[in-house]
Amino acid sequence: MEKCNVAICGCGTVGGGLLQLIRRNNGIPQNAGVGINITHVVDVRLDELEKDPLMEGIILTSDLNQPINDPEVDIIVELIGGIETAGEVIENALEAGKDVVTANKALLAERADELFQLARQHNVSIGFEASVGGGIPIIAAMRDSFVGETINSIFGIVNGTCNYILTQMTQEGISYEDGIAEAQEKGYAEADPTLDVEGHDSAHKLAILARMAFGINVKAKDIYCEGISDLAPIDIIYADSLGYRLKLLAIGAKKKDGIELQVHPALLDKSHPLSDVNGSVNAVCVHGEAVGEVTLTGLGAGAEPTASAVLSDICRIARKTYQKDFLQLPMFSNVQDIRLLPQGTATMKYYFRLSCLDTAGVLARVAGVLGKHNISIASCIQKGEAHQQHGHVPVVFMTHKVKEKNMLKALKEINELECIRGGESRMLRVTEI
Repeated sequence: MEKCNVAICGCGTVGGGLLQLIRRNNGIPQNAGVGINITHVVDVRLDELEKDPLMEGIILTSDLNQPINDPEVDIIVELIGGIETAGEVIENALEAGKDVVTANKALLAERADELFQLARQHNVSIGFEASVGGGIPIIAAMRDSFVGETINSIFGIVNGTCNYILTQMTQEGISYEDGIAEAQEKGYAEADPTLDVEGHDSAHKLAILARMAFGINVKAKDIYCEGISDLAPIDIIYADSLGYRLKLLAIGAKKKDGIELQVHPALLDKSHPLSDVNGSVNAVCVHGEAVGEVTLTGLGAGAEPTASAVLSDICRIARKTYQKDFLQLPMFSNVQDIRLLPQGTATMKYYFRLSCLDTAGVLARVAGVLGKHNISIASCIQKGEAHQQHGHVPVVFMTHKVKEKNMLKALKEINELECIRGGESRMLRVTEI
């Protein structure tokens, strides 16, 4: 059986998981049809790695160029993370005529267009299944199974940290602060979780999905992004009573006037399968013109699920089946740069909670402002005196569909009323899938 020589650059959680998977299968993954031989591991922790029995027979080095310059190495696996060093490794590997596999969503969200072009110039490829959704084969589905589809929209729960925190807040009634502490304790959240909880990680993944789904080149920084750090358990409780669950969604949709991409907390109807995706599990829901709705779910993070996705790309490249797709399919070429639809143009239903002075006439004043901005109220919940704090009570409104810019203008005006404690107001979007 033919063997493919692979070098791993960066042997942390995912790199270690990849080695374990390959060793477990004696270098021949099930159904792969090819043998995988790890020749090099590049890392700065050489003293630590030398003691690891997994490293037996592998060249250990801290020199990133050593495997790139070795003519016997076929594939460079980049698992360093970050932008600059990882980008240089990939560039050098491609220019040396080597295929690359990476899990680096931040780098691809920033530089996919130029790196893909460079790969095609040198007749090699870049595999990146592990960049979105961990073990979910969403990139393969976009590349292969949906190749004949016109994709109209994608909705993704693509950050396991956020989904775990929101699940605990929903099921256990704990605060955001307690949820993140628990996620850190279990290893689901970094010591500095900003990239995850502020939605930036999801935006990186959405930029990649948008390229695959819509054939567009977009930077993550251009995607509207709102995280979960200011969510309160009270809104999850109210949403539940109204028939909704709260999830952080990455949303891409074709509209009449262009493409809409955004990441934000969203209320989902309990009847939709995405509302039941809990814990650190990820899911991506795709709407195709002919196929309708398809939802893929699975473990979105962790050593083995992500390593499995890396290994799947290695096997495709080793079998020489992936390179042809990479060189032929338009999403890997110089796709169009577009200007996304500006935030505020979306039309949807909204949930918003106000802290209102518990006196007569307040709701009439709020309704007056909403009417001024052509916002129709679908329902209103007021709990009453038992929930009063400093003379104010929480009041929750659900609207009919309205343009977001109208909703934001109305809320700004409402929050300026002397009978409203504006700092305690909260608006959430209702996403209909």
